[in-house]
Amino acid sequence: MSDAFTTDGAPTGGAASLVGNKGGRPRTFLVVVDESEEMGAALLYASARARATGGVVALLKVVEPPEFAHFAAIGERMADENREAAEQTLQRFAAETVKMSGRPPVLYLREGQPEDEVRDLLETDGDISVLVLATGTGAEGPGPLVSALTGKAAGRIRVPVTIVPGNLTEDEILRLA
Repeated sequence: MSDAFTTDGAPTGGAASLVGNKGGRPRTFLVVVDESEEMGAALLYASARARATGGVVALLKVVEPPEFAHFAAIGERMADENREAAEQTLQRFAAETVKMSGRPPVLYLREGQPEDEVRDLLETDGDISVLVLATGTGAEGPGPLVSALTGKAAGRIRVPVTIVPGNLTEDEILRLA
């Protein structure tokens, strides 16, 4: 299941008519919204690049299906609650994106596994120009999305992937963007 909309209610197809890079389309920088610490680095970088290039940020929030529920009604209620929380999270980060990039982002809300939904969105949405991820800073490694999308699956992604080191300061990210 997928929904796409902008924070100002405009249809997502409207992004292609904005002034931007070659062909009259702006660059669209996709950021995957999650609760990780490093996501902020990816959002800041994408927002700064969008502002500098006349582009737009797209935010993707993936709601993972609820774990096994003994009763269908409980599973449906859990899914509804998860979706509502995801919508609130998207709106919170959309407000931050407007402040940083100067324009409302395109918002995507999908249900499934994050790696699968990112790949599917990149395959089906021709407006997305760059996927922006940030690395984790802990001993666990770069993070599940970075690992999944830069490993064996890298050859199936049709857009460049920018990986922002998660340990950079805000000033360092802004200098790089």
